[in-house]
Amino acid sequence: MAEQGESVFTVIVAAVANLGIAAAKAVAGVISGSSAMLSEAAHSVADTVTEVMLLTALKRSEKPADEDHPLGYAGERYVWALLAAVATFVGGAVFSVYDGVHTLVHGEEMGDPLISYIVLGVAFVLEGFSLRTAVRQVRGEAERMKAPFGRYLRHTPDTTVKAVVMEDSAALAGLLLAAGGLLGVEISGSAVWDGVASILIGALLVYVAWVLGRSNAELLIGRPLPRPMREAVREELLSVPHIIDVLELTTLIQGPDEVMIAAKVDFRDVSSAEQVEWACEEAEEQLRERFPAVRRVYLDPTPGVAPGQSRPDASSR
Repeated sequence: MAEQGESVFTVIVAAVANLGIAAAKAVAGVISGSSAMLSEAAHSVADTVTEVMLLTALKRSEKPADEDHPLGYAGERYVWALLAAVATFVGGAVFSVYDGVHTLVHGEEMGDPLISYIVLGVAFVLEGFSLRTAVRQVRGEAERMKAPFGRYLRHTPDTTVKAVVMEDSAALAGLLLAAGGLLGVEISGSAVWDGVASILIGALLVYVAWVLGRSNAELLIGRPLPRPMREAVREELLSVPHIIDVLELTTLIQGPDEVMIAAKVDFRDVSSAEQVEWACEEAEEQLRERFPAVRRVYLDPTPGVAPGQSRPDASSR
């Protein structure tokens, strides 16, 4: 639950920063007549909507399991995070590309760019602070998992924090593109540079929306633990007395701190029913101790059949 609280704080910081930045960019865009600045305003509005959806995801996924939802509500996090990715695409990318194409086709009257440069500078500082907060959280989680930062960010099931990192990184890149567009207009006197910057901002948002959408879709469909962790689970099961083989292993990530493990396990033929029961309990304790995210463990005692050996018929059982 500590990680959940840290994620909420990270998302709130990003939401507050984006809300103020969106208003400032919109004013600067209207005054300067820059399509890139208006695209950046749309980008920040989309990010703000995204943060609201991510906060909804965090709050709704906290609900405990009940009779109608025996596996809990952790999956709701990915539903809302997927909707947030769609909001990034529709609210930011589509508007940015449209505005950029409109500028290239019809041109635009450019005003005083000074206010835009000031807003871009302030926005860069605020976005940088928000990104630092998110990166600090991801780095701490990666260290706890003993994984490289980049690899953990790609595979983390905490897609809310992943969204903040990616969106803030895209925001900083977008600010640089907008500044480049304004500078290009000043040097060349042509609005083409501003239109191209707007289209590039839209393309950047399309990429972010695609990556986040794919990550959440994979988790909604059902993603297993990474292969090294699956091998570690198998190793842990085989270390339990009376377990001689793991015939089939299924792992499912249900949330950032919720994992389900199900396995068909072969026990020693001489093991008593009581020994099998206690072995199952010990296996669950060991798995939860080694992997704190494990919430549910289901073991199915299954006889291993050697090659050429047939199953006993009903009369012999």
